[in-house]
Amino acid sequence: MALKRIIASLFHASAPVSLREKIISAISAFLGILFAALISKNLGDKAAPLLIASMGASSVLLFAAPHSPMAQPWPFVGGHIISSLIGVTCFLFIPDSLVAAAVAVATAIFAMHLTNSLHPPGGATALAMVIGGAEMHRLGYGAVLDPVALNILVLMLMALLVNNLSPGRRYPLLPSSASGNTMPAISSLAMNRNVLGKEDIVAALKEMNAYIDVTEEDLAQIYTRASLQRMRKQMGNVYCRDIMVRDVATAEFGDEIEAVWETMRRRKLKGVPVIDRARRVIGVVTIVDFLKRADTHHAHPRFFERLQGFIRRTSGMTTDKPEVVGQIMASPAVTATDDMHIVSLIPLFSEHHIHHVPIVDQDRRLVGMVTQTDLTVALYRYWAAMP
Repeated sequence: MALKRIIASLFHASAPVSLREKIISAISAFLGILFAALISKNLGDKAAPLLIASMGASSVLLFAAPHSPMAQPWPFVGGHIISSLIGVTCFLFIPDSLVAAAVAVATAIFAMHLTNSLHPPGGATALAMVIGGAEMHRLGYGAVLDPVALNILVLMLMALLVNNLSPGRRYPLLPSSASGNTMPAISSLAMNRNVLGKEDIVAALKEMNAYIDVTEEDLAQIYTRASLQRMRKQMGNVYCRDIMVRDVATAEFGDEIEAVWETMRRRKLKGVPVIDRARRVIGVVTIVDFLKRADTHHAHPRFFERLQGFIRRTSGMTTDKPEVVGQIMASPAVTATDDMHIVSLIPLFSEHHIHHVPIVDQDRRLVGMVTQTDLTVALYRYWAAMP
């Protein structure tokens, strides 16, 4: 039994990633290294190395694991620059190259930890400054600028470009804007009565007392998505078409603002989808879109006068304010398909801070609307039916 565990530990499974994502990672790394070499060849010191080997390791993080904390801009830039400075210093002031190499790597790790710039390839950069050969030694501290800083600049630009153009990726990984608990409020009610909070995750990470290559936000998102997946299985097949409202008031791009406002007021609606002539959703207009165009806030004594002035159609031939709903709608609209499981609506509501989602068919034509109230009622029925 012990032998089986030992063998299993040698083949630890990595995170499941699609073939498409693996191909994007490989192509991105190819482009990054190629451009770094070409630019270094044309702009850098002709006597300096084109690339340092540690940039290959950085490419793995930047293009294969762009959401890793170690792949973010400061760890990437700071880790390499700090480590290269330490490596050059160790080579210049420690005569024994073996001792210099060991001290450089150890000091670089300690410095990256202190500066929150831990980037594993930085250790290789520090080592390269010591054992890089005559060309690298001749450059001295100049090696920090070329090739190190020049390589960093090109790879960083490529990471920003490629990762933000690829669907499902974002770079850099911005911290969650939510304060306190990172779990969506509606999903907290729906998924579990004992929901983990951000403080629980932080406390667990501190208790482990080890560097974990994942952010608090990532852990919270993994927990949320796993809980949603479990909830889908427990609920069974409940789709958007089962809970959506089918009689949906709509507007078209050229509808007058006053007419749309009157429809929303009469039917007590907080928002309506804006559609084209094929009934494809091109935007959404909400009460907020009207209020923020009033050019003031609710506390202003003339707020309602300003709001009425904005809503009314201009009588003259010229105007300096929007006149049709297409000029104030939010676009593109966040939509869901009628065959989407209702649990998938939870992150749409929470992440986009919206209160209603237009439901479309496979041809992207509007077929209904689901509000937060509709979803909450459906989830409540699910919980009430549980033993």
